[in-house]
Amino acid sequence: MTFPSRPIPILGTAMWGWTTTRETCFGLLDNFYQAGFREVDGATNYPINKKPEDFRKAENILLEWIRAHQVQDLKVMMKVGSINNLRTPDNNLSKSFLIMLLDEYRNALGDNLDTFMIHWDNRSEEGPIRESLEALAIARDSGLRIGLSGIQHPDIYARLNRDFGMDFRIQIKHNLLHSDYTRYEAFHGKAGFITYGINAGGIKLAPGLYREDSSLKARGGNTDEEHPLANPLRDILHEINLETERPAVSTFNHCGLAFAYHSPDVDGILLGVSSPKQLEDSLHFYGTLKTYDYRDLYQRLKKLNEK
Repeated sequence: MTFPSRPIPILGTAMWGWTTTRETCFGLLDNFYQAGFREVDGATNYPINKKPEDFRKAENILLEWIRAHQVQDLKVMMKVGSINNLRTPDNNLSKSFLIMLLDEYRNALGDNLDTFMIHWDNRSEEGPIRESLEALAIARDSGLRIGLSGIQHPDIYARLNRDFGMDFRIQIKHNLLHSDYTRYEAFHGKAGFITYGINAGGIKLAPGLYREDSSLKARGGNTDEEHPLANPLRDILHEINLETERPAVSTFNHCGLAFAYHSPDVDGILLGVSSPKQLEDSLHFYGTLKTYDYRDLYQRLKKLNEK
């Protein structure tokens, strides 16, 4: 499998229809598309806000934008299997169900469908997992890229994949607090990893920076007190910014982007932005990462992550 020389930004939709309004979603898509980027991540159960009436709301917003603009060159990554948005592990990964969803999304998204991905699998039985892989093989043979996300036993997938020879894109939570990369050791050097949660749920470097509709607050996180990581990060950034004449690194988001950008096997970085301003800042700093070398910052962040 070949990897791009640099990870690419991917627009996330997990909060669409929840903390991110339809109008804002349209603005994000407009700006992302006009900036020349095409990859968008989706999932059947987005937003996972425990409101059954919002099941599949995020994908419907995306479909509405696509139809309104008659776009045919997006690269949509669709994760399937979850059967509700209640934050439960309930899913259906049977071969027949996956093929049904494959047909549905190919009809709905047309040429915009790029990657078909299994979402959340806690199974350990080889027989059912093999049948799921058979469905992914059908998607691959139809010209789509295929992938995995939230897999409890990746070693079983890797072992069974010897019979299929599929190149996987694998989504992993990967940030300064937690990384699933080690758990997917069987795929190191053999798959393209896509990082999500790079902001660790929306952490800021100071309590006063949180908005009322912030992702962290919506998920029940504490926004009233400073996160324990904030002070060590500020110290690192102060030193890093003094050492060179590169553009300054000033936010948790910048740190998360740099950490993901320089991590091994990463070929995509999910941007869970909820406003045009956040998107502009993320894309600007992404351009900075492409222009300047921040591997020294990555090494400092990596040591912090390992503590």
